[in-house]
Amino acid sequence: MVAMKSYSVCLRESALQLPRHNCFDNYKRRSGKWRPPQAAVKPHLHLPMRSFEVKNMTSAEDMKSLRLITAIKTPYLPDGRFDLEAYDALVNMQIANGAEGVVVGGTTGEGQLMSWDEHIMLIGHTVNCFGSSIKVIGNTGSNSTREAIHATEQGFAVGMHAALHINPYYGKTSVEGMVSHFDSVLPMGPTIIYNVPGRTGQDIPPRVIHTIAQSPNLAGVKECAGNDRVEQYTDKGIVVWSGNDDQSHDARWNHGATGVVSVTSNLVPGLMRKLMFEGKNTELNSKLLPLIDWLFQEPNPIALNTALAQLGVVRPVFRLPYVPLPLAQRVEFVNLVKKIGRENFVGEEDVQVLEDDDFVLIARLC
Repeated sequence: MVAMKSYSVCLRESALQLPRHNCFDNYKRRSGKWRPPQAAVKPHLHLPMRSFEVKNMTSAEDMKSLRLITAIKTPYLPDGRFDLEAYDALVNMQIANGAEGVVVGGTTGEGQLMSWDEHIMLIGHTVNCFGSSIKVIGNTGSNSTREAIHATEQGFAVGMHAALHINPYYGKTSVEGMVSHFDSVLPMGPTIIYNVPGRTGQDIPPRVIHTIAQSPNLAGVKECAGNDRVEQYTDKGIVVWSGNDDQSHDARWNHGATGVVSVTSNLVPGLMRKLMFEGKNTELNSKLLPLIDWLFQEPNPIALNTALAQLGVVRPVFRLPYVPLPLAQRVEFVNLVKKIGRENFVGEEDVQVLEDDDFVLIARLC
C-alpha cells in the first residue's frame, strides 16, 4: 500500500448562511416534574421553512412497497470532487436493472465524508436527473437533532421522496431522547428509521419504534439487528427492510420483510432484484453469499469501492480514511466475478486486479 498516491486537495466551498437565534430570549424558569418528550420537542417549529408543494412530494405509503433499494456509491474525480458522470451512469444501471429506490449519501455513499453542501447538492442532483424514475431517499440523519432537522428541511426542499434517519451515535442518548429526536424530524415527511448498532454503538429498542410508529410519516425501519427483530416488527404491521445483504433473502421470504436496502446491488442489481421479487431462491442466495462475505470483510464501503474500480465503472479514487483492499483480496474479487458471471455485474469493461499505485487517496478537502 506504500506505493499509493496520497494528495491534499483544497476546494473552495460556499458556507451556508444560517440565521442566528438567541436561545435565551424566551427562557423562563419552570417548576414541576420534567416530562421528556414535551420538554425536548417544540412540534412543527421548523415547518415554516418548507413548502408543502415541493416537487416529488410523496407519502409514507408510497415508500412502503419498495423491495429493492440500493445504498448508492458516490464516485470521485482525481481531485476528490464528485464524479457526477460516473454517478449518473451508476444510477442509470440501477434503474435499468430494476432497483426501485436509492439511498443518497448513506454510509455506503460516504455521507459521513461529505460537507452538508455536498450532501444536499447530491440529493438534489439525483432528484433532478432521476426522481421521476426511482425513489430518492436522502440520508439526512445526524447525531445532532438540530443538524438532522436542518438537513432534512433542505433535503425535502430539493425534492427527495423520503429521509433516512439514524439514532444519535457516539454522544448517545436515552430511550426518551431517541423518541424526542425522531419526533423532531418525522413531521417533515416520509421517514425510514435506520437501526445499525454495529455503527452507532446503541440499539434502537422496539419500544422506540412502536412509539414513533404512531406517526403517519413513518415509512418503516431499515433493520440490521437480525431477522428475529425483523419479524418482531412485521408481526405488528411495521414495514421493514433488511439492512444485511446476507440475511435479506430469509428476511424477505421467511420473516415478512418488504425488501432490502442493499450494498451488493451496486454490483449485481439484477440478481438482487431477482432475490427480492421472484420468490424463495436458496440456490441464488447461496451463489451470492461468497460475494456478500467478500464485500463485508472490511468495514463498508471499502470493498465496494475497490470492486467498482476493478470493474471500471468508477475511478480508483478514495477519500481517506478509506483505502482499497490489498492485492490478494482484489485477485479474489476477479475470481468471484468469473464464477458468478461478468454479465451479471455492472459495467462493460473486463474486471481488472489493478496495481496499488493505480489508486489515488484524497487526504483533505478545504
